Amino acid sequence: MKPQRLLVGGLLLLALILIVVLWVAPRLSRSSTLSGYIEGEALYLAAPVAGRVDQVFVQRGDQVSAGQRLFVVDPAQLKAQRDQAGAEVNTAQAQAADARKGQRPVELAVFDANVAAAEATARDAASTLRRIRPLVQKGIYAKARLDDAQAAYDAAQAQVAAAKRQRQAAALGSREDQIRAADSRVRQAGAALTAADARLADIAPTAPGPARVEDVFFQKGEWAPANQPILALLPDDRIKLRFFVPEPAISSYRLGAQVKFTCDGCQAGMSAQITYVSPRPEFTPPVIYSREVRDRLVYLVEAKPSVRLNPGQPVDVQPIGAVR
Repeated sequence: MKPQRLLVGGLLLLALILIVVLWVAPRLSRSSTLSGYIEGEALYLAAPVAGRVDQVFVQRGDQVSAGQRLFVVDPAQLKAQRDQAGAEVNTAQAQAADARKGQRPVELAVFDANVAAAEATARDAASTLRRIRPLVQKGIYAKARLDDAQAAYDAAQAQVAAAKRQRQAAALGSREDQIRAADSRVRQAGAALTAADARLADIAPTAPGPARVEDVFFQKGEWAPANQPILALLPDDRIKLRFFVPEPAISSYRLGAQVKFTCDGCQAGMSAQITYVSPRPEFTPPVIYSREVRDRLVYLVEAKPSVRLNPGQPVDVQPIGAVR
């Protein structure tokens, strides 16, 4: 019986050791990597006005480049407003140019005729004055006759000066304040045209940069409400790596630092540059919840990966300072 007791005791001891190993080993061999995932921030594009979707140039999953056309909402009404604003600009410019001009040649010809008539009257008055002056000096005419001739000559000269001034004024154009007002109308019309062009561009947006079309919510011919997203883009520069660093190690993570990471089926040697370190700790989020880290206090860190990955992919980040 004693050998049997020794055998049973040995089996119990072996079972106890196995239980201890199974319970302690996961805690002694915690992974040296940090858990994280790839996150993508979608960009939702909409039109500021309601209307029928006139064209959709992309499909879900397409890769687009910067400046590539995406969709157009019915542009008829805004095109009419833009054309009206353009016509108002042309009208204001023509009025401003006309304000700087003098009167038309036909109108100036009338002033030229007035100047010629006044000069003719002045010549006649001068001739009369030359005839009367010697006769008055000889006593043939009374001195009052000379005074009348002199007055007529002076009046004729004044009429010549007045006619010339009128001719000069007719050639000058509008007054300065009227010209400034005309220029202001040109600027006002130009601003309205710029606003109309901007509204027209808003209903036909282009890709702000390299991106992937994540989803298309409205198709050609459908009515889209104002400010309702018509499609969603996932820009290349808005894909980031998010991982969580234990509180004791957070001091090693600084903006601009490089971290290395791996993921299932990914190429080797991938890295990312840290762009954000959370100033507040949190408990391990459910997305990376496990028995080993369920009570760990961590900080969120974001980094821009050197390659494009798909949002949602889990990743393992090598801690800074860790030795492979």
